[in-house]
Amino acid sequence: MAAASLAPMGALLCIMGAGGAFKQIIVDSGVGAYAGHLLMTSSISPLLVAFVVASAMRIAQGSATVAIITAAGIVAPIVKGVSGYSPDLLVLALCLGGSAWSHVNDSGFWLVNQYFGMTVSQTLKSWSVMKLISAFAGLGLVFLAHALIK
Repeated sequence: MAAASLAPMGALLCIMGAGGAFKQIIVDSGVGAYAGHLLMTSSISPLLVAFVVASAMRIAQGSATVAIITAAGIVAPIVKGVSGYSPDLLVLALCLGGSAWSHVNDSGFWLVNQYFGMTVSQTLKSWSVMKLISAFAGLGLVFLAHALIK
């Protein structure tokens, strides 16, 4: 009984561990910092940069937690010198990007899929679309808040 209930958790822990290892490769290689620097030196809003970097991490490795932590490590040193942007809004944009794009390499996707007894197609059409809509709606609110605070 215990083995049957622990088996799904073992798979999830392996997936999250692999995501953490991937994060460290990105950080140690310097690729993430280079990409972040390229985006920050462009004329793109730092709010959008934080969202895009976190989204890229999320798409690449799946875990929202790992994506947000990795993106924060990439973006934090760069946005420290940017004035006119609330750190709170930058964190929100980063978390929204890291929580979007839930698909088949995300352990949360599989939890929803299994607990609700859905097919992969049904999970993509419901859960994944809901995550995208909520992330982009949230980003719109972050831009609105920035415009009102400015």
